[in-house]
Amino acid sequence: MIASLRGTVLSISLDHAVIECAGVGYKFLATPVTLGTLHRGDEATVLTSMVVKEDSMTLYGFSNDEDREMFHVLQTVSGLGPKLALAALSVMGASQLAQAISSGDAKTLQTIPGVGKRMAERLALELRDKVSAFAPQAQPGQEASAAVAHGPVVDQVVEALVGLGFTDKAARPVVEGIVAEEPAAETAVVLRGALAQLGRKK
Repeated sequence: MIASLRGTVLSISLDHAVIECAGVGYKFLATPVTLGTLHRGDEATVLTSMVVKEDSMTLYGFSNDEDREMFHVLQTVSGLGPKLALAALSVMGASQLAQAISSGDAKTLQTIPGVGKRMAERLALELRDKVSAFAPQAQPGQEASAAVAHGPVVDQVVEALVGLGFTDKAARPVVEGIVAEEPAAETAVVLRGALAQLGRKK
C-alpha cells in the first residue's frame, strides 16, 4: 500500500500528475483542487490511496486526509467505485458532500457526473450516519464572515489555475465572475466552474 508520495513534481495535467520519488515517477489521479496545489519542479507531498484490480493498479492523490477518508467512505456504497468517488470530490469538498448526504439533498448530489436519482438516494440512505464527522459545525457570525472570505477564494482558485497552465490575466476575470454569481460557493466548486469556462475558450 502506497500511502503518500514525496518528491519532485514532474508533470501536471487536468486529471493527474506525476511525482518522482527516488528516481521513480508515480502517476496519480486527483481532483482539480489537489492538482492546483502542485507546481512543476517543486517538491511536494501528496496523500494517496492505491486501488488494485485484476488488470490495474491506480493511485489516487489528495492534498488532505479529510478528502482521502471521504474517498474511502464513498466507496462503501454499492455500485460506487473510485472514479465516481473522485468525481464527487471534484465537484464538492468533503464537508459539502457530508452536508448534502446528511440532509438527504438528492438534487445537489445529482450534480456529480455519473450520479443519478437512485444513486443520490442510496448515498443519502447508506452514508448518513457515516459522514457526520465531516460536516463542519456552524459558528456564530458565519454568514457575516462569508463575504470576507471571497478575496482569498479568488486568489486560491486563480493560483490553482495558474499552476495548471492558465495565465492570471485569463483566469482572474472568470473566477471573479463565478464568485460574484455564487458568493457562498466553496473553492472546489469555483475551480470546477472556472475550468469548464476556460476549457470552452480554448
